[in-house]
Amino acid sequence: MDARTPLTAESLTETAAGLADELGLDQVTVSEVARRVGVKPASVYFHLRGTDDLRGRVSTLALAELADRLGLALAGRAGRDALGALVDTIRTYANDHPGRWEATQVRITAPDAGAPGGRVAALMLAVVRGYDLPEAELTHAVRLIGSTINGFVRLHVNGGFDRSEPDPEASWLRMTQALDSALTHWPTDEDTTR
Repeated sequence: MDARTPLTAESLTETAAGLADELGLDQVTVSEVARRVGVKPASVYFHLRGTDDLRGRVSTLALAELADRLGLALAGRAGRDALGALVDTIRTYANDHPGRWEATQVRITAPDAGAPGGRVAALMLAVVRGYDLPEAELTHAVRLIGSTINGFVRLHVNGGFDRSEPDPEASWLRMTQALDSALTHWPTDEDTTR
């Protein structure tokens, strides 16, 4: 943070988000953020309630950034094209901002996280609705997409694909095709009771 930047909850959150991307969300603490901005922890506590509050704010920031990116990427798209834009945008965000991405994957108690989190969920639901699934199946489909993306990203970041062929990019394309196929041929109630 520049010495001329006023100390606010927002500027501290930006510093914490950068710290999360650099070192991981678990390294985001009031003490570390205070050290980064060159103040005593008491000065940070004037603006924030503590480390949990700080991490919750990073999550809220990350969800808002992700919602903005998704909104731009999904505009005017439907079906498989929208699905591809959705998964690629989320993956790119996770690669660009690993700590912020991690903050979107943990339970948070920040009251402000609901609005941007709701925007991300609404955009994912809009993509799934393009496949004409019954309303009762939408949450299942969104969970499938989210779990698949998160699993792939975590394995890739942790080196799970480093010593194997083919290239992870080929697997990513197959994964997107498989999600499209799953959404296109979604199981019926009869299929799930067997």
